[in-house]
Amino acid sequence: MVKHAPENIDVPRALQIAILGEFNPEFPPHLATDSAILHSNRRLPFQVRTHWLSTQDIRIESLKEYAGIWVAPGSPYKNMDKTLSAIRYARENDVPCFGTCGGFQHIVIEYARNVLGYRDAHHAEYDPYASSLFISSLTCSLAGREMPLSFVPGSKVAQIYGTLQATENYYCNFGVNPDMVSLLKNGPMQIAGSDREGEIRVLELPNHPFFIATLFVPQLRSRVDRPHPLVTAFLKAVSESGAPDERERRAGRLSVV
Repeated sequence: MVKHAPENIDVPRALQIAILGEFNPEFPPHLATDSAILHSNRRLPFQVRTHWLSTQDIRIESLKEYAGIWVAPGSPYKNMDKTLSAIRYARENDVPCFGTCGGFQHIVIEYARNVLGYRDAHHAEYDPYASSLFISSLTCSLAGREMPLSFVPGSKVAQIYGTLQATENYYCNFGVNPDMVSLLKNGPMQIAGSDREGEIRVLELPNHPFFIATLFVPQLRSRVDRPHPLVTAFLKAVSESGAPDERERRAGRLSVV
């Protein structure tokens, strides 16, 4: 005989997280992304479920099903415009959003286009001859490198780490164009971390539940017995932000880009 739970008992639902990117089981940062989420989730009193979503399949309406969005490494993406629309949706609707490596780069492009007003802002990986490159090729590739960085005192990232210094792993060949740094400083986005040469490595949007971009790949340093603090903080923000239907009831109808 099957026993049914009493109708007045709420069974907690797992919070859904969309991971935007072209999943490749042979690409270490992708495998590390899945593992890092599991490491952090084991330490938290709620459950999350992840869904890898190819950028060509992004639909803003379907993103309403997710309590958080992670823009994964592995660019160029199949559809840059849809990726930027998803980032904008998260930014404008207080949906926790985490961008690492390629995700960092696309968060910069979306911000430059839709907040700073540079509609032609572009990425050298897609068009190296674009007139307004906010993301350009790095003079020296960071792929496979481990480097120290410093955080800005009082930043959200510094609070998450609990320190002003850290060492992280990189997997990228592109970063913020040095010629555009002064322009990036003209809006609400804050530079929260940099390397020894002062190059931008972390960006955050202060008045947002969680909108953080790292050029490094924090998930590569996560371990079962030592989950990465940024990943754990992202999952906590997802939980605190609530399921999409709860968020809609609090804030009214979410905007659709």
